[in-house]
Amino acid sequence: MCTVCGCSEGETKIEHGHSHSHEHDEHGHSHGHEHHHGEHDHSHSHEHHHDHGHTHDYGLGPAHAHAPGLSQARMVRIEQDILSKNNQYAAANRDYFSRHGLLALNLVSSPGSGKTTLLTKTIDLARAEFEMSVIEGDQQTSHDAERIRATGAKALQINTGKGCHLDAHMVGHALENLMPEDQSVLFIENVGNLVCPAGFDLGEAHKVAILSVTEGEDKPLKYPDMFHAADLMILNKIDLLPYVDFNLEQCIQYAKQVNPRIKILQLSAKTGAGMDSWIQWIKASRAVQLIDYAETH
Repeated sequence: MCTVCGCSEGETKIEHGHSHSHEHDEHGHSHGHEHHHGEHDHSHSHEHHHDHGHTHDYGLGPAHAHAPGLSQARMVRIEQDILSKNNQYAAANRDYFSRHGLLALNLVSSPGSGKTTLLTKTIDLARAEFEMSVIEGDQQTSHDAERIRATGAKALQINTGKGCHLDAHMVGHALENLMPEDQSVLFIENVGNLVCPAGFDLGEAHKVAILSVTEGEDKPLKYPDMFHAADLMILNKIDLLPYVDFNLEQCIQYAKQVNPRIKILQLSAKTGAGMDSWIQWIKASRAVQLIDYAETH
């Protein structure tokens, strides 16, 4: 069990022969292996405790823990240990992205928001502007990665088993096999979940929260940690607004209430409406990344 999110992890499988197994005792698991990112590598062998049931508190409400046999203080220590290790891998990923001029975007949402459709449409519209590749996260199947590959872009699937989020360690291993082009855009499509991906830094430049108009305008208030962590919220499926009970202005107000700095784009990945603003946002973010890259080369 994972103290940060409450998930029970099985075997995480990364395509092209990579997998790492999680053997559980009561409160955790251990694994040891080398982790290479092209030019850099880091080795580790550690006990990685994963006994999750504690919710995050970003000052937006009280945190509560519910795990039989564990005190609040013990839960907090376990969570801090998990996130500290994850942040070490995230820092290594961030260094890799910086040295290779990669703009990494972590796409987060609930299931069915249209993340994969958004990516396929983005690749179709922007392939002449910049190179793109995708790391796909799902509990099972490689369907989404196959949809991405059908566009001609590189994609690699991570299946998390019972795990409900990607972590920086998984992404680091995926980079070894995917080998995205220097100065390109890397999309990380996280497991569909509006809870625990908020707490796991993958080394990305930005978290992008995708919310479809079929989900309800109150999602930013129900899942404040995710929208607080995101730099951009995409309101997707706006072509369905005439047919659903969704208060657009109220949703925007709720998102700004949780995160005053969040930028909001409205689009339909299916029809293409508003996609230009999304691609322009990517280009602007990539320009910042490339300035940093140029200064170090």
